[in-house]
Amino acid sequence: MKITQFFVRLVMSAGFSVAAIASPVQDAVRAYRQGHEQELMAEYREFVALPDVDADQPNVRRNAEFLAAMMRRRGLAAELLEGKTSATNPAVFAEVKVPGATRTIVFYAHYDGQPVNPKEWAEGLDPWKPVFLTAPLTKGGKIVTGWNPGDAINPAWRVNGRASADDKAGVFAILNGYDALVKSGGRPTVNVKFLFEGEEEGGSPHLGEIMELNRAKLQSDLWIICDGSRHVSGRKLVVFGVRGDVNLNLTAYGAKRPLHSGNFGNFAPNPAMRLVSLLASMKDDRGKVLIKGFYDDYVMFSESERIAMKEAAFTDAALLQELGLKEPEVPGRSLLEGFELPTLNINGIASANVGPTATNVIPAVARATLDLRLVLGIDWRLQVERVKAHMAVQGWHVIDHEPTDAERAQFTKLIRVETAGQGYNAQRTQFSLPIARDVIAAVQSTTTEPVMKLPTAGGSLPLSVIVETLGVSVITVPVGNYDNNQHAENENMRVDYLWNGMETFAALMTMP
Repeated sequence: MKITQFFVRLVMSAGFSVAAIASPVQDAVRAYRQGHEQELMAEYREFVALPDVDADQPNVRRNAEFLAAMMRRRGLAAELLEGKTSATNPAVFAEVKVPGATRTIVFYAHYDGQPVNPKEWAEGLDPWKPVFLTAPLTKGGKIVTGWNPGDAINPAWRVNGRASADDKAGVFAILNGYDALVKSGGRPTVNVKFLFEGEEEGGSPHLGEIMELNRAKLQSDLWIICDGSRHVSGRKLVVFGVRGDVNLNLTAYGAKRPLHSGNFGNFAPNPAMRLVSLLASMKDDRGKVLIKGFYDDYVMFSESERIAMKEAAFTDAALLQELGLKEPEVPGRSLLEGFELPTLNINGIASANVGPTATNVIPAVARATLDLRLVLGIDWRLQVERVKAHMAVQGWHVIDHEPTDAERAQFTKLIRVETAGQGYNAQRTQFSLPIARDVIAAVQSTTTEPVMKLPTAGGSLPLSVIVETLGVSVITVPVGNYDNNQHAENENMRVDYLWNGMETFAALMTMP
């Protein structure tokens, strides 16, 4: 065991916070990065420029092949792990066997990104044309003009682009942390396996299948996940779980065709009005979900998990100010305390047109997408059935297809409900896992501020799929900036967090 890591573990075991001691591994990785910033940034920006939305399979495969080529340039025997059908976006895999290593760790990130509407991005920004920003746009940030390859790169700048943070930054940190470690004369102390998924943003519908087909290749002692963001304060996190997730697409039906609002007003029902009334019945003004059984079965945080959450939740006031909010949805409840409970969110709602393109019509249909975040103990399938049951109580007839004429004649309120992709459940790893102490010590060795432990993140990852399929533990180490706009317009990744991510993952690869 390295002296630095031994000291960190010793102090942590005594219950004290600890400041990092300069690590030879960290110093070597940083020196390598400083000497290769230009080519690293050029490759990262080229990677971000590749469209990677799940449904665009040809471009997703281009991403996989680009990533495999990146890995081969680093001496890794990369291969694409395919599913059983052509509907699967491949995962990219490689492994490094280290003589004498007694542990094997899989390092996971995903290279696909969320769907994007370029019209929603700020003027001058394109989701597939990465540029530097001086700061977040909400804080007066501007596009950096006049910069050319070879010019200095300000570490406080942001790189704009879809998936720049979520999660090509994770791929970058893992892969270049390894590369910098090896090229600076070091080597991992654990056997390293890389698994980069291409379907995470689509609900990971084939990840279990890919793992079943490659069970022997993916055997390990631990999976370390790189996704998500550091704490609002900038402090580093080690996260022991995630929420589950499932999306529902809703379509409410009115007449067979749009109708003149004057000629048919007060006669033809408006599906948009009915749909918003249904959605309003699901949640009260203080953020409580009113669907029967919605909070049943959830597993509360343990005492140690609750203490960790309280230690981390000290930035809500600043966050509210930044977001322009007077108070949280549930007054008195902190951001992190809300991670213990399931959520119901409207991702979007649409019916006919608004603004300059609006016409005086009663629309024929109204649509919405619901996002259900799940916590430990709640099965996603059961939660979907609870939502459907609530709709029935509200007088709706739930179907999974376009309504027939007979159904239109029989039922007053018709709604089509379809699960968007594959849902998955929440996952939590216990703080007491022996290897967890080594993970925390490794991350702590790269920062002078105490590392925070969180029992769960607010977002979702297919960690339950990994645990259920392979029977292995998982821990998440995020590298992104909290204000990265992931899943939204103007997504960005802070440059110094990108660099620091390399140091973090090199440290994780050299755990005792």
